[in-house]
Amino acid sequence: MNLSNLRPAKGSVRERKRVGRGQGSGMGGTSTRGHKGAQSRSGYSRKVHFEGGQMPLQRRVPKFGFKNINRVEYKPLNLDSIQALVDATSVTVVNLEFLREHGLVSKKDLVKVLSRGELTTAVEVHAHAFSVSAKEAIEKAGGKAILPSQETKEEAAN
Repeated sequence: MNLSNLRPAKGSVRERKRVGRGQGSGMGGTSTRGHKGAQSRSGYSRKVHFEGGQMPLQRRVPKFGFKNINRVEYKPLNLDSIQALVDATSVTVVNLEFLREHGLVSKKDLVKVLSRGELTTAVEVHAHAFSVSAKEAIEKAGGKAILPSQETKEEAAN
């Protein structure tokens, strides 16, 4: 045995069709593409969802609802998670940078404080929105619920 008589194992390699190599090959003439029509031409590509003229699936399936382009999406933050942070770090001011540092929100998130759990420590909480019950719970514990618009007013007053 030497390099000149090495062959792949029988049946492991399939021979490809050699189309367009004359009538003797059995695949000359139209090169297995049939006669005329778009599919016989070079450069033909079928549309992704084309189903042979049948109504495509994405048009057969019923549509409902809509996406409101003006919707404001808030990241929820509950009182129990604020209390857990305060217990772990003993801070008195929970602002957006502090929440980012601790991985609760990302840079562009709008934060809304919700009232799940309870707050036992007086904490100043800065967020984009508060539920009514969360705001009451924060103030009842002796803290402050501060919106971004109130921050700018306080800075202007100082």
